Amino acid sequence: MPDPSAPQFRRAVVALSGGRTDRPIVAMAADIAKHGHAELIGVHVYEIDWTHPLDADMAGRDENAQRVLDIAETAAEAAHYRMETVLLQARDVGAAIVDEATERGADVVICGLPFRRRLGGDFAIGPTIPYILRNSPCAVWIIREAMPEEQQ
Repeated sequence: MPDPSAPQFRRAVVALSGGRTDRPIVAMAADIAKHGHAELIGVHVYEIDWTHPLDADMAGRDENAQRVLDIAETAAEAAHYRMETVLLQARDVGAAIVDEATERGADVVICGLPFRRRLGGDFAIGPTIPYILRNSPCAVWIIREAMPEEQQ
């Protein structure tokens, strides 16, 4: 019987960046999804700059973009769960993730946040996660990786 105090969702959009946080957030999402037989949708957004038309098939030709999805699917399979993956092409990553979560009726967006510092030593969060936090119609889970020991 599932733990009633454990976090639950019925449909989650897992934001995939292609970075080192993808595998752990997929594994965590799969472990939680198992308890409620929830749907997992892994979304990777290929950002198109303004020099290319938005309808140009840039993402489909990028092997790295497909590799991000393959790695996420493998991580979900290792956790014994199935995850649908989607490759989107957009001008803004945050807006595309929020739009996908809205269209899919997701009740949570799960994002990974690598621990990194800028040159001045300030923690760097980037523009995507603040956009998702401000605009997502559903809950947002941010999973920040642990601080490296040499920085503690």
